[in-house]
Amino acid sequence: MYPHHREREQPIFSARAHVFQIDPATKRNWIPASKHAVTVSFFYDANRNVYRIISVGGTKAIINCTVTPSMTFTKTSQKFGQWADSRANTVYGLGFATEQQLHQFSEKFKEVKDAARLAREKSQDKELANTALSIAAPQDLSDELQSPPVMCVNGPEDKLFRSQSADITLSSEKERIKKMLSEGSICEMNLEAELFTLQDSNTKLVAALHEANANVEQWKKQLAAYQEETDRLREQVAELEAHGGHGPSDMLKDELTQSLEELEALLKAKDEEIHILQNKKAEYHEMEHDRDEAIHRLRETEMRNVELERRIQNTEQNLSNSLEERDRMDSEIQRAIEILDIKIFDLNDLRQSLVKLIDK
Repeated sequence: MYPHHREREQPIFSARAHVFQIDPATKRNWIPASKHAVTVSFFYDANRNVYRIISVGGTKAIINCTVTPSMTFTKTSQKFGQWADSRANTVYGLGFATEQQLHQFSEKFKEVKDAARLAREKSQDKELANTALSIAAPQDLSDELQSPPVMCVNGPEDKLFRSQSADITLSSEKERIKKMLSEGSICEMNLEAELFTLQDSNTKLVAALHEANANVEQWKKQLAAYQEETDRLREQVAELEAHGGHGPSDMLKDELTQSLEELEALLKAKDEEIHILQNKKAEYHEMEHDRDEAIHRLRETEMRNVELERRIQNTEQNLSNSLEERDRMDSEIQRAIEILDIKIFDLNDLRQSLVKLIDK
């Protein structure tokens, strides 16, 4: 029923934006769906050939929209766009940080919409080609699983009742496992979206860190040159103070003092920049830790899905065995009925013979 190696939904595009939904009461005002900018991603399900727009905020899905050929993304301003989802009976709005990000998202939306239209056309062509086969197809498995009428025969009736009870129990267990597997798939999808966001942020942080490291080396050289210049100026100021000169020396002293203060202010600013870069480096390590945790949670979810698939296979096997046992008991019941018919016929002949003897 479920393949062993399901193809998961893969992220194909991602952008950060503020998410809004239209007010269902007024149909005019926008209601913020997120307190800050979140990741909005396009996902592609190769198994079902379906495209979806998904955005996860915290532990809940802010956007879970299947892209259809009838959807249209409209730019309402330089940094804001919207589209309507008839299935969810709402309108989504996205506010981007730059006009370029809005343009990229709009182009990707058009591309995905065209791909969804082509997928629907192929699906419709396939359905038209298989119309005759669909009409002649056998009935659903549910019709085959309907229980036959219970025969009023002592012995086999009790076995048949137990078989039907086992079928009901197995069906309930099967539905429960299906539900668990569906929940596991949703959780896995959210983790994949979170992992994709972390990987994107990680790439940006790595590039920023490399650039910062290069700038730090350059600034260290500048700091060393400034420190040498500061020491030289301090020595000159000390020499001037030692000579105790006046007139032009006082003016030179003032100029040197001012230059010294400017260099000290510049040194302080560079120290602050280095401190900021060190904080960014710490944030990068935290992002790496979050990414490792997301990967670990994704692996645990995959293991859970494998276990659920194994349990479903066992349940299907048990159900198949139960159906075979029920068919075997049906055959036994049919043979018992045939034997009873023969016995009844023999008893009827014997009764007629006794009646004839009594009449004589």
